[in-house]
Amino acid sequence: MSSILVKDYMQANVQAISADASVREVVEHLLKWNITGAPVVDASMTVIGFVSEQDCMKEMLNSAFYSEDSAQVTNIMRRDVLSVTPDTSILEIAETMLGNKPKNYPVVDHGRLVGLINRRHILQALKQHNGSYFSPARDRPPFSVAHTSS
Repeated sequence: MSSILVKDYMQANVQAISADASVREVVEHLLKWNITGAPVVDASMTVIGFVSEQDCMKEMLNSAFYSEDSAQVTNIMRRDVLSVTPDTSILEIAETMLGNKPKNYPVVDHGRLVGLINRRHILQALKQHNGSYFSPARDRPPFSVAHTSS
């Protein structure tokens, strides 16, 4: 399973955020695309940060309290972004994710954003390459529901 690579399961059409976007624009973007966060990129598609719903909520609460205008995404994004390459092993990133690491990783090739991989993509890869575990006999729920009459 170690030969399963990020490039085979990553999302290639990433909904990246421009570095000059306002938080208001970021919120609209996240809601429009139904995503929980996105990489922030400069004009050359270099990842300079990552912004999440949580980052936006915090800023929106602060700006509402202080009656301020919407800040720039560069003021609220995380700059310490963990990223992977297209040739990173799915197992390697899965093990990293188990340690309470981010749920989303930008995929960077030669300094440029080329994709995004998240926990759902990892689960898909593991399921496809571990088919015997998910055989029909094992697809039963791990619990049973007891019905009682009133």
